[in-house]
Amino acid sequence: MPGSEPAPPPEVLARWGRFADAELRPIEAGLINQTLALTAPSGERAVLQRLHPVFAPAVNLDIAAVTAHLAARGLSTPLLLPTDDDALWVESGDGVWRMLSWIDGRAPAFVADPAMAGEAGRLVGRFHAALADLDHTYRSGRGQVHDTAAHLRRLEAALGAHADHRLYREVGTVAQRLLAQSEGLPDLRDLPLRHAHGDLKISNLMFDGQGHGLCLIDLDTLTRMHWPLEMGDALRSWCNPRKEDQLSANLDLDLLAAAMAGYRATAGDLVNVEEWQVLISGLARICLELSARFLTDALNESYFGWDPGCYRGRGEHNLARGRAMWASYRNVQDKRGEAERRLRRI
Repeated sequence: MPGSEPAPPPEVLARWGRFADAELRPIEAGLINQTLALTAPSGERAVLQRLHPVFAPAVNLDIAAVTAHLAARGLSTPLLLPTDDDALWVESGDGVWRMLSWIDGRAPAFVADPAMAGEAGRLVGRFHAALADLDHTYRSGRGQVHDTAAHLRRLEAALGAHADHRLYREVGTVAQRLLAQSEGLPDLRDLPLRHAHGDLKISNLMFDGQGHGLCLIDLDTLTRMHWPLEMGDALRSWCNPRKEDQLSANLDLDLLAAAMAGYRATAGDLVNVEEWQVLISGLARICLELSARFLTDALNESYFGWDPGCYRGRGEHNLARGRAMWASYRNVQDKRGEAERRLRRI
């Protein structure tokens, strides 16, 4: 098998007998799970994944429940392929493996234009609407992933513990402004918790060759969440063409309006007025929260991913990310009035 990742142990593939002699090819778009494309001798295709240890095997039970519900509603979705003895995953010495049905499409790295943004919104609107009547309790434990107060406390703790860090002054300059701004965040606790994908970056949406939305992928983050945070995180990804460590932020309001008009077209009245009214606050909160998390990681030197080709160390890369997300927060605040006017028209 080409690529740097090891092939799965033969006893893993043997659990799916028809793929025991499959051709394997790495899929390198994902950042966390090891992902392989399989082609069986029969020509059948599938996706094999080794879960990152951050995900418990029981997350597959959430995926099975949600994808079965989506399929029953007529939506395209990857489905878990059980082993020959009906197991949803296989545990081996090198981790937990699962197999998913193949979806023929592409997962883009960025939103190219308002037409694509609108299609992304329509796809997510269909996803949310289809899950509205699903009765399921999630096992993933990600319900508090956007506990902003907890992330701010971790930032304060890191500032208190690492006064001698080489980046302390630079981190502290941004952190003090961020912490001051956090006092004005709206309280979302009275809003409903809705079924959520949990990580709606554009590369987790698949499109066909004509640019139509096919399905959502990377479903390990399924949970219930406040809608302004679910869609705020989506808009952060879809409407800012910059990378997460690029300082110059630019919230594209044409992309935002197109995305949310598309969402409304398929989700209808699923989301109430109160939730729409704080969507831009949710977007701003996501940017501020991510900035806090990256700044914390810059001092703790703990975030698992960094680019040694561009940065001296893990801390420097996370400081760049923290500054970029802080710039995104300020850009959202500068454009809040116009963004909210466009949403009211939708």
